Amino acid sequence: MATQELETKPQGKNEDYWDEIPNQGEMSFFDHLEELRQRIFISIIAMLVGAISCFFFVKQIVAWLEIPAGDVKFLQLAPGEFFFVSIQVAGYTGILLSAPVILYQIIQFVLPGLTRKERRTLAPVVFGSSILFFAGLAFAYYLLIPAALNFFINYGGDVVEQLWSIDKYFKFILLLMFSTGLAFQIPVIQLLLGTLNLVSSQQMFSAWRIVVLGAMILGAVLTPSTDPLTQSLLGGAVLALYFGGVGVVKLTGK
Repeated sequence: MATQELETKPQGKNEDYWDEIPNQGEMSFFDHLEELRQRIFISIIAMLVGAISCFFFVKQIVAWLEIPAGDVKFLQLAPGEFFFVSIQVAGYTGILLSAPVILYQIIQFVLPGLTRKERRTLAPVVFGSSILFFAGLAFAYYLLIPAALNFFINYGGDVVEQLWSIDKYFKFILLLMFSTGLAFQIPVIQLLLGTLNLVSSQQMFSAWRIVVLGAMILGAVLTPSTDPLTQSLLGGAVLALYFGGVGVVKLTGK
């Protein structure tokens, strides 16, 4: 009996240790608001600096984003249209460049309220989320966008000449790239739900019918085009990510 007590007590202490919030300090509601204001201000400054920096190289960025369109010619249909497109492209690129600063500010704001166990999972979650987001951007740029553009070009290539609005084109590809990057966060959400013991891997897998239907709907909603190939590619990627996330949650023992 004495041996059993010695074995169970350290385990309880160990669990208490990981459930503790280290260096816990008292902050008033207004102190939290002030800290939040400062971190939002720093994040906005970082985005502005990133956007302004990218604006000096926006023509090179635009040329790179035009590559999936192939030989299609782009038109400026209104005065200043390309200028406003350049601002949009620089803004989106600036957000990407300032993402590390924004993530750091978010982490520093929530870190004081996390237990040791939650802090231990924070770094893998942030790293995995970043990798998946950029993987989503690459997936959209190299697979989804070319598939959608080829469908539209081939569909009307023998009837109409391909002259596209530069504004409409960039709204199309920027929306598709960023929505795909967000869709690639599905495994991260699953890992968080599993870590918090809200949903088990078995429960995630048992809902596969709903997930298949949801992937089809998500592929139709997130893709700005109406062609079935692009929607199928995104829907298939969502399914692969979801079941991959189930596997990751399973490996964590949840």
